[in-house]
Amino acid sequence: MKVAVFSAKSYDREHFDPTNQANQANHGGHELVYFEPHLTPQTAILCCGFEAVCCFVNDTLNSETIGILADCGVGLIAMRCAGFNNVDLEAAKAAGIRVARVPEYSPHAVAEHAVALILGLNRNLHRAYNRVRENDYALSGLLGFDLYGKTVGMAGSGKIGAVFARIMTGFGCQVIASDPHENPDLEGIVDYVENDQLFARSDIISLHCPLVPATHHLINAATIGQMKPGAMLINTSRGGLIDTPAVINALKSGQLGYLGLDVYEEEADLFFEDNSNMLLQDDVFARLLTFPNVIITGHQAFFTREALNAIAHITLNNISDYAAGRHNGVEWVA
Repeated sequence: MKVAVFSAKSYDREHFDPTNQANQANHGGHELVYFEPHLTPQTAILCCGFEAVCCFVNDTLNSETIGILADCGVGLIAMRCAGFNNVDLEAAKAAGIRVARVPEYSPHAVAEHAVALILGLNRNLHRAYNRVRENDYALSGLLGFDLYGKTVGMAGSGKIGAVFARIMTGFGCQVIASDPHENPDLEGIVDYVENDQLFARSDIISLHCPLVPATHHLINAATIGQMKPGAMLINTSRGGLIDTPAVINALKSGQLGYLGLDVYEEEADLFFEDNSNMLLQDDVFARLLTFPNVIITGHQAFFTREALNAIAHITLNNISDYAAGRHNGVEWVA
């Protein structure tokens, strides 16, 4: 199949091309054409002549984009990520376009990054690093706390949450979780509670749930008010889980003591690009960067060799299964 790959970076090619070449040796390869821009209504016309598009988290797959894809003859949207909140599934169904995703690539990658944010924030590694580079070895302001014995709350307990829970249990933490669907693999490891109890009891709260209408702005002024003063909040899931202005107010008041983000609600025009020669136009994001108790990474939690290899393998298999009319093993979302 001829596939248009949008939001393509050098590391996408480095993992997709060898996997595709290996598949070609077994008569299962595809013609991959890479486009650096995001897929949007303005760039969708580039898809004419392609049978499938391969998209990522910040591509805009709204009804307008999907209408153009349908007019161009595209029959498959192959998401190379787990999330699909940026896809208008109803529009895709109406247009007869199938949507596939990668439900699991490396839960360890994301879970370990969440733990890295916790450790970095707690022990002020970002501040200590900058001090030492300035020949400043003073410890004042760098005081942390023992993770041992602390209560860690997870919003969401799927595959990533399960890995995260086991890691935090290894630190000697008590792990609690809120999730409408309890994970049987976590029996004896995690205690399930309602959201209000999760917020009230946790010293550290880590978000591992999908972005759906029920979880949009799960973290808001009201839920932050239920938290322990000085609690730590970590988000490696989706930016829309957090009402960012409410979080900024909580950081200013001290209600939130620490914030670690790998995602941001308005990240589409920021992340995955080198904007170092441009003025930052997002005033909300700029305000976040001023806090010494905030660490932000640019949606890199997934970014490990193992994860990228798995993403390439599963995505290309999804495309092959669609081309062959096979449905087994494909995570169809529309």
